[in-house]
Formats: sequence, structure tokens, C-alpha cells
Amino acid sequence: MARACAAVSLAALCLLLLLAAAAATGAREDPIYAGELVWSRQPEVKLQNFSLNREDGFQLLSRPADVTRRKLGERTGVRKKMEVVQQDDEALVKLENAGIERSKAVDSAVLGKYSLWRRENDNEKADSNVRLMRDQMIMARIYTVLAKSRDKLDLYQELLSRIKESQRSLGEATADAELPKSASERAKAMGQVLSKARDQLYDCKAITQRLRAMLQSADEQVRSLKKQSTFLSQLAAKTIPNGIHCLSMRLTIDYYLLSPEKRKFPKSENLEDPDLYHYALFSDNVLAASVVVNSTIVNAKEPEKHVFHLVTDKLNFGAMNMWFLLNPPGDAAIHVENVDDFKWLNSSYCPVLKQLESAAMKEYYFKADRQKTLSAGSSNLKYRNPKYLSMLNHLRFYLPQVYPKLNKILFLDDDIVVQRDLTGLWEVDLNGNVNGAVETCGESFHRFDKYLNFSNPNIAQNFDANACGWAYGMNMFDLEEWKKKDITGIYHRWQTLNENRLLWKLGTLPPGLMTFYKLTHPLDKSWHVLGLGYNPTVEHSEIDSAAVIHYNGNMKPWLEIAMTKYRPYWTKYINYEHSYVHGCKISQ
Repeated sequence: MARACAAVSLAALCLLLLLAAAAATGAREDPIYAGELVWSRQPEVKLQNFSLNREDGFQLLSRPADVTRRKLGERTGVRKKMEVVQQDDEALVKLENAGIERSKAVDSAVLGKYSLWRRENDNEKADSNVRLMRDQMIMARIYTVLAKSRDKLDLYQELLSRIKESQRSLGEATADAELPKSASERAKAMGQVLSKARDQLYDCKAITQRLRAMLQSADEQVRSLKKQSTFLSQLAAKTIPNGIHCLSMRLTIDYYLLSPEKRKFPKSENLEDPDLYHYALFSDNVLAASVVVNSTIVNAKEPEKHVFHLVTDKLNFGAMNMWFLLNPPGDAAIHVENVDDFKWLNSSYCPVLKQLESAAMKEYYFKADRQKTLSAGSSNLKYRNPKYLSMLNHLRFYLPQVYPKLNKILFLDDDIVVQRDLTGLWEVDLNGNVNGAVETCGESFHRFDKYLNFSNPNIAQNFDANACGWAYGMNMFDLEEWKKKDITGIYHRWQTLNENRLLWKLGTLPPGLMTFYKLTHPLDKSWHVLGLGYNPTVEHSEIDSAAVIHYNGNMKPWLEIAMTKYRPYWTKYINYEHSYVHGCKISQ
């Protein structure tokens, strides 16, 4: 019974692989497809003549006698096919099953626009000839292998010649309008050669095996290219564009040329007033921080009640100060601090700092023999991003220590844009929870088992694998509840247990999920829309209605790899005519 099912499966695969493309273009009788898409062996059917129709492509004009012979040939071909299929051995069935299983793992998102089985074309006829020529080349390559193995060297050379001609005509074209005028003639010539090859070489079993081999080869190529693409994407995400580096350097120089009395910000009395709206922003990117502050103030109803607490590193401290001294946030208050000035944040108190000083961690990050080439791929590359070494990334777990006089604070990442007044967040009842955040478990891969190692008993015994994840980037923290529940202490305990990175890999979201487990209040999703740094399918209507949009992912809006359609939401808050911006050649 199982062998019979396998035989039927193979027959279906044969028919599907070679008939689907013809069905897609409505050209099953097209002579250009002859040989590669008609499975029944019909040596007695000869091509008579061709007629070219712009809308329908090439059509075969056959005599009634030819039609009759073809129908008889089809019946004979079906019978022969079944005999071949019935002779298939167990090894071939295993190969088929293996090919199917491996093909399931192929990520279709990286395969590009073209697909042999695609039906959902924007315009069904816009690329029919392009797809036709690609299909021809696939079959021509199969026939070249068969021709060479059977010493049909003349046919082998002819097929190679036609493949080269088709490749030259096709080039990088994705639509028929991009094809040269000679493409039609070359497609016609290829169809004739394929018809000849079919008459001399046709073998269902051999062709099926070649198609399987091509599928597996394409699968391996996709995996390799995807690996390299991820490597390059992660590498690009770690870089600092020349313009932003220039901006930071010029601002820093000018800041230290100022006299001490000119380095002070106004409204310092607002910094500890718990009745105002306070924001925490930790960043080493001057341009990104300016967008966050600017977009928040532009959309605020009462800017004078807003206070920005910006913390940066030693390298960018002067630049951040100079920028906001030159470009104060309207009537709002701002204060810039250097994370290195927090003397209490040391390795004896902070487990992360202690771990970063360990030999094992230095080996993980800096070992000399670690491969850095494309062929090395992207294994754990994103976890070796320098941001994970910076305490700016971990400072979010010490908010009450940094701001002891405040009751509530809104934490913002530097890759967000604010699009409407955020003061309503201070009115949200967190119901005794510490963290107010937008949940991200609309898809299964945004649940806890995506981020934590549930094979470890410390994780499995304390957390629900299906618990809903939430997003960092815009979080309302109740600092009073934080202190009551000793959130920082909880974080320290989990961070200490993860010294060998067995509970989670590096980053702040996994320990955040654990630390605020059952202490997070879900906010309405319109407050925070994510994905603009990796997801090309976020709807503009969803973006336009969001209070905060987040470029989480590698495609940050200040990088060249940013998605063009989302970038204007960010660039609208930058003055490209500003002397420093223009001088550093930062362009829109």
C-alpha cells in the first residue's frame, strides 16, 4: 500500500513540475514549451509551423491528422509513465521524501519575485515571456546533462549555445517590457531545440531525478545566500555612518571650546519635579536622539511640562550636550549625563559588568581566531554587537537608582519616532504592575519560548513558554512599584544565573521578560507600532495611526540599508540645512 502511494506521489510530482508553468501562462500547446512541459512521448508529432501573436505568444498550428496522432501518443505515454513509476525503487522514494522535507525549510521570502508556481501576479501577462524563457533554460540544462551522458554531443553543444543566447537576452529582466526585441526569436529557437531534445532524450524518471537534484542545489544556494545576507546585515547594523561620526566629532570639539558657564542647560529645577512628564533616553547616536526629542516636542500639547533625561557614553557626551545647547527642545527641559559618572554602577554591584570583565566573555567577543568572513556566516553574530557591551543597553534595569526622586518615567529607545502627544500614558492605570508595554504575541514566535531556553530547569520551572512577549522601546515604568517589588534585585538574580549564557543569549529583552514576568500591563497596540527596521509589510494606515513607531531590527533609518518607504517618517524631524548636518554631508 505504501509503495503504491509513493508511486502515485511520484506521478503527481512529474506532472506538477512540468505542467504547472504551462498552466500559468495558458500556453500548454506552445511550441516553445514543447519537450519540457508535455510528459507523453510523441516522436511521431512534428512541429508544422508557428504563428506569433503578441497577446497569446507562440501558437502551434497542427493538422487534424497530427492532432489524432498526438492523442493516441498521449494515451500510450500515460501507460508507459505508469510502468516507469511502478518500477521506482525505495531509494528513489526516499530521495523524493527527503527533497520534499528539505524544500519545506526554504524561506520563500528570500527567493525573490519569480516563482515557477506563482499565480498571484500583479499583471498575469506582464512577465509571461520572462517566465517562459526561465522555464526553457531550466529544461535545457536538464537536457544538456542527458545529452552529454548519452554522447549526443551535437545536441549538447546546440543546447549550450541556446542557453547562452537566452541568458544574454534575459539578463536581469523581470518583466517582458525589459526584454530586447530579439528575445522572441531566441525563445522560438530554444523551443525548437527543446522539441528535438525531447524526441531524442525524453525519460520521465531521469528528468524527475534531475529536477530533484536542481531543487536540492537551489535549496543549498538559498541557505548559503541567506546566511551571507544575514552576516552582511548584522555587519551593517554595527557600523556608524561617516556623516554621524563626523557630526559627533565636530560637536565634541566645539563643546570643549565653550567656557564652563555656557555648558549649562536652563530649567534645571524641573529635573526632579515628579508632577512633570519625564522621559529616559539612553543613546550614543546624536542624530537619532535628536529625532526622538524633536518628534516628542513637536507633537506635545504642553511642551513646557516635558523633561528629557538623556544618558550617553564618554565618547559622545560632549556631542550630545553641544547639539541640545544649539538646538534646545523648545520650552521643555533637557539634561545630558555620562554613564561613566555613575560610580555606583560597578562590577561589585552589577552582574553584567562583572561578567563583561571575565576572561570567558572577552574570549567570546574578542577571540583572535574567530572567523570574520562571509563564509563563516552569521552564527551568533548579532549577539556580538558592541551595543551588548555598553552599559547604556543595561541601564534600563537601574531607573530608580538613576532617578530616585521620580515616581514614573517613560523609557524611549533611540530608534523610535513620536507621532502624537504621549501624556495620556501617565494616566493609564497599570493595576499595580511595574511595566506598561505593548504585547507582541500576535505571532507564536513572539512568546517566551522564542527568547528563553526552556530546556533549562530554571526557566521551565518558573515561566510559561506560551507567555506573551512585549516590546522594549516605549515603556511606562512605575518607579514606586519598582522599588517595592525590588525589580533590580530580581534582574540581578537572573543575570547572575546566566553567567554562562545558558538561560538566554545576550541582550536586554530576555532578562526584561523574566524580570517583569507577571508585572507587565498590556497597553493598546496603537501606542507602539514595531517592525519598521525589518518588516516590509507594516501598513501605512497602521503607522499613521500610531503614537510611536519603532525601527527595531537592523534596517535603522540612519543607515543606507533602511527601507525607503519607512524612512520619511524619521527624516521629517531632521533639519538637513542645519550647518553641522549639512557640513557633515548627511543627506536625506
